[in-house]
Amino acid sequence: MRILVTGGAGFIGSHLIDRLMTDGHELICLDNFYTGHKRNILKWLGHPYFELIRHDITEPIRLEVDQIYHLACPASPVHYQYNPVKTVKTNVMGTLNMLGLAKRVKARFFLASTSEVYGDPEVHPQTEEYRGSVNPIGIRSCYDEGKRIAETLAFDYYRQNKVDIRVVRIFNTYGPRMLENDGRVVSNFIVQALRGNPLTVYGDGSQTRSFCYVSDLVEGFIRLMNSDYIGPMNLGNPGEYTILQLAQAVQNMINPDAQIKFEPLPSDDPRRRQPDITKAKTWLNWEPTIPLQEGLKLTIEDFRDRIQGDGNNSTN
Repeated sequence: MRILVTGGAGFIGSHLIDRLMTDGHELICLDNFYTGHKRNILKWLGHPYFELIRHDITEPIRLEVDQIYHLACPASPVHYQYNPVKTVKTNVMGTLNMLGLAKRVKARFFLASTSEVYGDPEVHPQTEEYRGSVNPIGIRSCYDEGKRIAETLAFDYYRQNKVDIRVVRIFNTYGPRMLENDGRVVSNFIVQALRGNPLTVYGDGSQTRSFCYVSDLVEGFIRLMNSDYIGPMNLGNPGEYTILQLAQAVQNMINPDAQIKFEPLPSDDPRRRQPDITKAKTWLNWEPTIPLQEGLKLTIEDFRDRIQGDGNNSTN
């Protein structure tokens, strides 16, 4: 099968490409390298079934493909808030362009949406029917509302143009190839501990997140894409951890003597986030399999290699 992955040089996209290439598909990776990195897909460069195109999806592109996995968009606050207008353009115009492509070539279209569409939830855990509590004018709105309109576009193309869509809402995901500077809690803690700095916890650390290892998420993607269920569908790990528990887990695995320091909570930071994955279990027979300790170990090894490598060499 000929498959397009937008954002394929990014953290999740590159893991998806690894899996699809291993399964014997023909892959086109589209990326503008804003947060993606060539090193993530280096092993496939030169492979006869792999093609890399440097392209910004806010501009249209003509390709022939059977499936489109649309992942392109900076996904961490530090990156999507750096240029919020660009983030909105990527979510709106980028999604429009990819849906237009799917319509023209009759490809199945997979939208990587986000648990951010639930905002700061008032119900717990969050089911797909929950409509969310999003601030439309806050500093996170470019991403939260951008993804909400991306979902709207997908369902409008489905209803109006009969485009075959799949929509997934991704909850916190971690693993190798996360950007060291993405400001997300897992990478923050690991980098701080490896560099011997205090671990920064915002608020009192009682806010919760659920952490899904990237290979589990990719398995869910592929199952949904090849199922008859349209979505939206939550994919994430229902195991809930406080931020302080995560900090202590990283501290114990890297440097038990590391300090933990507390800072004020940023604006619009959700208090609790936990997926209800009943639909994924029912329709896809999917649930996460990698325990947090095991996933953290693999992630820490990857970060350690990169941080040590930064001093010696770098791959562009």
